Amino acid sequence: MEPILVYGFPLGSSMGLVAALEWLGMPYRLCRVDMLDDMRQPSYARLNPRHETPVFVTEGGTVLTETMAIAAWLEARDTERRISFAPLSPEADRMHRLMGFTNSSFTGSFSALWAALEMTDPDPHLRDALRRWGRTAVIKRHDQLEELIEDTPFLLGDRPTLADAMLAGVSRWLEFHAVAELARWPKLATWRSRIEVEPAIVFATEIENGQASTGSGAFQGHTPLAEAVGRFGASPR
Repeated sequence: MEPILVYGFPLGSSMGLVAALEWLGMPYRLCRVDMLDDMRQPSYARLNPRHETPVFVTEGGTVLTETMAIAAWLEARDTERRISFAPLSPEADRMHRLMGFTNSSFTGSFSALWAALEMTDPDPHLRDALRRWGRTAVIKRHDQLEELIEDTPFLLGDRPTLADAMLAGVSRWLEFHAVAELARWPKLATWRSRIEVEPAIVFATEIENGQASTGSGAFQGHTPLAEAVGRFGASPR
């Protein structure tokens, strides 16, 4: 069978992994999950007990969670080096550094803002404090990211890699949370203008938005969430 990526909407970080699968060109399927509804249901815990996306089901039916683990699976199978670099090379080291920063410090800087947004019984003082803390953290990490971006078309050269894919999914949160103007970070703004018109990113965004879209030909269709849970989820406890 084809591997299945369980991706979340709206504005899921997993959008970038859809683009990575497109760049890789290996046949795959998708499973679309509403993060404000489906992901919170008790049955979803059979795929991921932490109620998070992404989730990846390998061709052998093994379930992987966590973005870095899924990215490592893709990298290991990228024999043509379409989205990665030769193991042990300096370029691979740089890619892993950027991926690690994106998946930890950069993504984590938005945690307070998401917490403020998702409060079910908001305390106005706590919510305002979370928003102030969150904006400060996000700006700090954007400043640090700006220093890491080099003068190349994509993050690591003339073609997009897993590092570009991972950043593409979360970099758009800046506008969603209205933290600051993107123009404050010129190198990031230039990268965003280039990556967002990449056909794989356009395809992944349209798919995330529920639109019919034509990709590279690797996408083999959607698997319903109930089917994914029933076939590959852990037995209920």
